[in-house]
Amino acid sequence: MRILFLEDEPAIREVLTEYMKVQGYEVIGVSDGEKALMLLQSQSFDMAVLDIMVPGVSGLKVLSFIKEHKPEMATIMLTALDDEKTQVQAFNLYADDYVIKPVSPIILLKRMETILRRVKKAGQRDERGLVICEDSYQAFYDGEPLSLTLSEFLLLQVLSREPGRAFTREQLILRIFNEDYVGNDRIIDAHVKNLRKKLPGNFIKTVIGVGYQFKEEI
Repeated sequence: MRILFLEDEPAIREVLTEYMKVQGYEVIGVSDGEKALMLLQSQSFDMAVLDIMVPGVSGLKVLSFIKEHKPEMATIMLTALDDEKTQVQAFNLYADDYVIKPVSPIILLKRMETILRRVKKAGQRDERGLVICEDSYQAFYDGEPLSLTLSEFLLLQVLSREPGRAFTREQLILRIFNEDYVGNDRIIDAHVKNLRKKLPGNFIKTVIGVGYQFKEEI
């Protein structure tokens, strides 16, 4: 994940940049709004962390540029100003979050993580075709959520992780229920039948004499 960090105070910029890098972010720090705009026009970023009160072009103007030209980018406004008017300006420009300085680096990182995760999920739901969000246990088709039970979702998840592989019913039961399930392995057939009714495409194929496999829709 690439982060554009606009902060005119060198000590704060250095400390927060190091914390971000430790968490695996690629960070480019700048001290004024003009440099931030130049980078935004020539490079791509996943998120901008913007101090509002900086020399020259303000953080709010940089935010306005981002929302007009790069609306998919996540944004956090970072400022010492604790007044309602400034916060309203930031949110009117659709900032994702607003953090008052001094801020704990750990708290800032947690807010960054939360926003980036939310933006990523939103992007996944905008994709065409079948999208499986494993961390939220949800599946989408052309952006629309599919009404799957937990067992149906887990079955779809297992099959889709290894497309083309033929799974036996016993293997699927072990993957989904571990060793807790006691009963007939034909329960898998029932889940497949229900999944086929709910999936717009023909994603689950029967492999005669073996079981089932996942195939990408053509």
